[in-house]
Amino acid sequence: MSENQHLASGIDQRRHVALVIYPGFKTLEATGPLSVLGYATRHLAEAGYAGGYDVTIAAPEVGHIPSDTAMSLEATVALEKLGAPDTALIAGAARIEEVLSGQHALVDWCRENGPRVRRCAALCTGSFFLAEASLLGGQRAATHWNYAERLRQRYPEIDVDADAIFVQAGRFWTSAGVTAAIDLTLAFVEQDYGRDIALGVARDMVMYLKRPGGQSQFSTLLTGQMAGATSMTKVLTWMSDRLDQPLSLSDIAAAHGMSVRSLTRAFTAEFAVAPMAMLEALRCDRAKALLLDTDLPLKILAYRAGFQSDEQMRKAFRRRFSLSPREYRARFATSGTSPD
Repeated sequence: MSENQHLASGIDQRRHVALVIYPGFKTLEATGPLSVLGYATRHLAEAGYAGGYDVTIAAPEVGHIPSDTAMSLEATVALEKLGAPDTALIAGAARIEEVLSGQHALVDWCRENGPRVRRCAALCTGSFFLAEASLLGGQRAATHWNYAERLRQRYPEIDVDADAIFVQAGRFWTSAGVTAAIDLTLAFVEQDYGRDIALGVARDMVMYLKRPGGQSQFSTLLTGQMAGATSMTKVLTWMSDRLDQPLSLSDIAAAHGMSVRSLTRAFTAEFAVAPMAMLEALRCDRAKALLLDTDLPLKILAYRAGFQSDEQMRKAFRRRFSLSPREYRARFATSGTSPD
């Protein structure tokens, strides 16, 4: 069955998702995915489909469960009665080691039901629960960058990816910190009901369907702009607005009434990188977004990102990311075949 046929056959199918929480869970890692699932169900209904998500909030005990903020959520099902839903989302916590030591019931549920759930997703530090249940051994996994080393040291058998937004290893999915839970849930919507529904949800939430880059970086432009409104940040913005033009160092200097030498000295002092190296980084940022958000052929995509050829783009990607553009697109694509 083709991917389109698979989606057509399942677009009227309802799916049961369980959000698993406990005292001290991270608020946004619960409310973000809940919003995605709610928007997706609404988009499906508006399009005349019967599909959508039936969400259960589960916890070790039923009742109001306090989060790490002033908000609490009501769990209506106890973990011991949850069983194995179609999809499980396990929220993370800031003080994860402390929570882990007190949530034996959640670890036991993961160990018993994780292998039976079609998709079992651990959000942010929720990956510690799957790791403690011995479900991630020998597999690649993500978590919040600030907890990656702790996860690696505590469970050395896991291949911890400190930069990935989310990772799929068979039926087990793990995500980076906080807002990455939204990225992962959008990937589930795309897998279940197709790109158009997922893209509609992303637009509602003013998000990328597939955000470019990894969790350890801001975009190159935003990183530069954090320095404040200086003459060099204006140069940076000017460059970013003209990525599709064949800019030379002389062009940039002339446009700002500076000599090449003065521009290079001032720009490098401000950003610790030369102007042309920054220009390449900006073009790579644009190329990454196009790789993940479009199906454009590499040659056309390269020109839109400002490279003179797809070969020039390939060399830049190899130099900066140790990946070719094609490999980058394949690695960070959200679509794929789910486990049986």
